[in-house]
Amino acid sequence: MSARRAEVRVVRAGALTTVQDAGRPGYAHLGVPRSGALDRPAFAAANRLVGNGAEAACLETTVTGCAVRPSRAVLAAVTGAACPVRVDGRPVAWGAPVLVPAGAVLDVGTAALGLRSYVAFAGGADVPPVLGSRACDLLSGLGPAPLSDGDVLPLGVDRAGPPGGADVVPCRGLGRELVLPLLPGPRDDWFTPAAERTLAAGRYEVSARSNRIGLRTSGPRLERAREGELPSEGMVLGAVQVPPDGCPVVFLADHPTTGGYPVVGVVPEEALAAAAQAPPGTPVRFVPLRGRPLPAGSRG
Repeated sequence: MSARRAEVRVVRAGALTTVQDAGRPGYAHLGVPRSGALDRPAFAAANRLVGNGAEAACLETTVTGCAVRPSRAVLAAVTGAACPVRVDGRPVAWGAPVLVPAGAVLDVGTAALGLRSYVAFAGGADVPPVLGSRACDLLSGLGPAPLSDGDVLPLGVDRAGPPGGADVVPCRGLGRELVLPLLPGPRDDWFTPAAERTLAAGRYEVSARSNRIGLRTSGPRLERAREGELPSEGMVLGAVQVPPDGCPVVFLADHPTTGGYPVVGVVPEEALAAAAQAPPGTPVRFVPLRGRPLPAGSRG
């Protein structure tokens, strides 16, 4: 007899909770960004803790967490932004596998450090894939909609192996400052030499207008050497576009695939997880890296 399929009901959806996986790369020519989990290391760690494969879909919460009730006992794990985790009001471990009994409420609390937590369930969230991915893409409107109270998510039954131990999951700390390495180009020649110095030494902060599309900053304006319009061109993950207000915008997973403002540089993908966890007001420092090739992982 096959095991009865489990599902989880959303008791509290929080400010913004979405289903995310590793995204849908390879469709930029159709105008579809990669999307997927913003903090990829935290997403991968959550899946490892419950024995899922690297592509399994989990929940990405934003600031205020979420609460869910499984229909039967399920192994779950919470990673990413540090937060209180409770099962039926009882504190349980963050960053470790936790067995949630049938009918109990798994409550992922408000983030105490960082913005986004990842909630993985053994078997993964088994919503229908779109273009090979179960990720919610807020810009393109692909994949499942952001969760609402009362939604029900089916869980899969396949796992890659046994649950991982908490001692094999590295926990990254967040510094008081967000340091973003920057590979200049392709349109850095649209800015004055003074703008390059401003970018490297200016005091920027994470803007409250940031979202899954991009990390917006506030700070000194970058001075343009060329005025006028730029024909739309392709945008890659981590591209740092400079809109008319002169403040850099770092494109994250749900970024547009084309844009008409000049891109002053690209932040390598390995630095974007920290950007995804930086709250508004966090100081930002850009560190230009001259003479280094663009990593393959920074491309769309």
